Amino acid sequence: MSHAKKLPNWRLRERFAAGLSAMYAHEVPAYTTLVEVSTQVNRDYAARHPGAQRLGSLSRVTAERHGAIRVGTPHELAAVADLFSAFGMVPVGYYDLRDAVSPVPVVSTAFRPIGGDELARNPFRVFTSMLALQDPRFFDADLRARVQTFLDRRQLFDPALIAGARMIAAAGGCGVGEADDFVAQAVAAFALSHQPIEKSWYDELSRVSAVAADIAGVASTHINHLTPRVLDIDELYRRMTARGVTMIDAIQGPPRWGGPAVLLRQTSFRALAEPRRFRDDDGTVVEGSLRVRFGEVEARGVALTPKGRDRYDTAMARLCGNDDPAEVWSQYFPATDDEMATQGLAYYRHGDPAKPVVYEDFLPASAAGIFRSNLDRDAETDDVADDSGYSMEWMAEAIGRHIHDPHVLYESLCKEALA
Repeated sequence: MSHAKKLPNWRLRERFAAGLSAMYAHEVPAYTTLVEVSTQVNRDYAARHPGAQRLGSLSRVTAERHGAIRVGTPHELAAVADLFSAFGMVPVGYYDLRDAVSPVPVVSTAFRPIGGDELARNPFRVFTSMLALQDPRFFDADLRARVQTFLDRRQLFDPALIAGARMIAAAGGCGVGEADDFVAQAVAAFALSHQPIEKSWYDELSRVSAVAADIAGVASTHINHLTPRVLDIDELYRRMTARGVTMIDAIQGPPRWGGPAVLLRQTSFRALAEPRRFRDDDGTVVEGSLRVRFGEVEARGVALTPKGRDRYDTAMARLCGNDDPAEVWSQYFPATDDEMATQGLAYYRHGDPAKPVVYEDFLPASAAGIFRSNLDRDAETDDVADDSGYSMEWMAEAIGRHIHDPHVLYESLCKEALA
């Protein structure tokens, strides 16, 4: 195979993201509206603000997506890691949504590219959650055993697809002739299944958590949401509402204010009722609907250092119930990038305040808030001790891969030469 005929991993990632976007638009038509509005907001914002592209070019921001999927077991998570490795995506960060204000029975990581050049080419990320089945606060011994049996019976991915992904990852890409088929199979693995759902089983899991039912109540996985990036999320929220799209009640994350945007702000339209078929205990198949998939959108700011994150956590705790969030925020964060850099609160390339490092990761509290805002009820938990042992170290061992520390990656990006 000549070099000219080989597609590198990032090209495959680009095709994978585009393929998932096209599939999701077909499955969730309101997503098309979200992308259209996001694109127009970005154009309008960039036209009015000369420094709008300091956190990424307009073409990168408009093409940017992150996806979210859910799996049930460490074995399934390891298969996801193998599949995404073909696209140059590695696990970064560990997120525990079980102890959020709105608890969700999952532990998560995100698969994404990590090098500056790779992020500039295509920064596609997939937030990947695994059911925390060993946590007794959510699952008693009987239910845990039955869920494990259900999960052990299913196969989310064709073994040939995973084997192919491993070979492509090792080779650093694949031939043009192989690429279309491989990407198409990878995209299809995340399509929404139309197989009937066992209603009593799904309902039982729903009483624990709607997320648990979405993971272990069906025989497949699917894209839960696909998220465009926008430069002005408040304007996006207004325009979507004006189009008659029902948005969730709030924008998650830091408040809007006049100083530097930090980390991540996100919101979504409410999960829509999608037609699904259910099988009753007597074998009868009936028509019904589920409301589990939603349309998320995000705005990204500069990545914060550990010192900045500590200050962020303190500021966020003060925001609850406050009448003027921007005023509270200004008590903790300076109004300019120069001051942010001087105080060591955020990452900048070579320390230059004009060159902020984009936050490429996620916020567990915001993720849990988005999940909760699209559910009809909170997860139910028992008042018992958590002896499950979940941690980043546990997850890394379970999937046989190093999980990158985001702060280490941001430090590296600070030292990289700008392309």
